[in-house]
Amino acid sequence: MKLRNLAIGLLAAVATVGAIESTPVLAKDSIFIPVFSYRSGPFAPGGAKIANGYTDYFKLLQKRDGGVEGVEIKFEECEFGYKTDRGVECYERLKSKGSILSHPNSTGLVYKLVPKAPIDEIPILSMGYGMSGAADGRYFPWVFNFPTSYWSQASAFIKYVGAESGGMDKLKGKKIGLIFLESGYGREPIPLFKKLGEKYGYTFKHWAVPGKQMADQRSQWRKITRWNPDYLFIWGWGVMNPTAVSRAHEFGFPMNRFIGVWWSGDELDTKPAGPKAKGYRAATFHAPGAFAEVHKDLLKHLYGGDEAAAKKNNFGDVLYNRGMFNAMLVIEAARTAIKKFGTKITGKEMRWGLENLDLSEKRLAEVGMSGFGKPIKVSCADHEGSGPVLFQEWTGSEWKIVSDWVKPMTSTVRPMLEEAAATEAKKWNYKKRDCS
Repeated sequence: MKLRNLAIGLLAAVATVGAIESTPVLAKDSIFIPVFSYRSGPFAPGGAKIANGYTDYFKLLQKRDGGVEGVEIKFEECEFGYKTDRGVECYERLKSKGSILSHPNSTGLVYKLVPKAPIDEIPILSMGYGMSGAADGRYFPWVFNFPTSYWSQASAFIKYVGAESGGMDKLKGKKIGLIFLESGYGREPIPLFKKLGEKYGYTFKHWAVPGKQMADQRSQWRKITRWNPDYLFIWGWGVMNPTAVSRAHEFGFPMNRFIGVWWSGDELDTKPAGPKAKGYRAATFHAPGAFAEVHKDLLKHLYGGDEAAAKKNNFGDVLYNRGMFNAMLVIEAARTAIKKFGTKITGKEMRWGLENLDLSEKRLAEVGMSGFGKPIKVSCADHEGSGPVLFQEWTGSEWKIVSDWVKPMTSTVRPMLEEAAATEAKKWNYKKRDCS
């Protein structure tokens, strides 16, 4: 009898274990974020830094927090070498995995994806780059370029040098130049600089640098030094930037009159010249260095406190920080959408999250970025957030912030953005939606 009871007990135990083992484990809800990266090609050094910062932030949240609001963060890199056609191929391949947004990392790719976004219902975040007119959300509900557009940044340039000259009225009669990478990206600020020249009375002149001349530029710099502008701006990328800084020194152009777009202000652009680049400045919308609480968490959770390993991954460099800041904006928009719609969000719901992003000083502190960037508030009509701009200066060995936040000239820029948006929208037969 005892043996019979024991056998029955063993069978019951086995049945219970079997039931436990056969119980299905519910899959955790997730979001999928495609990563358009270029770790190869002519712009690989900068592209790699951005991708490192961008993906490190996703890894941090997944490891430290288990994702965002209980939702797993999945991502996949697609290397496109900064070639638009390959970028489109990446988009088409990865959208089948349930992309909730596109972050193209290329102005050329942005323009290719704009007509696809409303059809596929995958929003585009071109953070501080891309098509300036997309700032008008009435015409472009699926495209965002916060925290600020190229045109707003260009207006902050003029405001900054105006203040440095003793007032905006002191710009009258001055000469302001632009050296730029020959591309849609490089030509983007020209209309704004011309418009403000008419308003404030400065003479504006520009010089294009074709891709094949990025590593030379001597012909452009002979013309620049002959004209001798009071201030020279650079709208460059890749090897064009350090070459331009070196040429400025070679041709005797004062570094304190040379100012770069925020894609011309990384350590890659100044370290080759070292002390010779001292005084060169560049715009930015976040702080340089590895000082914030989020950096401490990244170092602890991803690199086990190994600073040398972190630095090999560009930890704390300007473009690493930009990628990280960008990822934070993506996650906070996703968080906004998840809180509204639940743990399974689509691209359409992510679009709502982007449009309703309200990043306060308090929230920046909560994500470990106090003192790192400024609050951002997006709306139906305003997809750029009209964010202010900082200016940093190369000391000879590192970047240091040398200005307060400079607000863009919204009264001049916004009408131009609206006009540009209406013009661009006609290309795709987009209609203006009501944001009242």
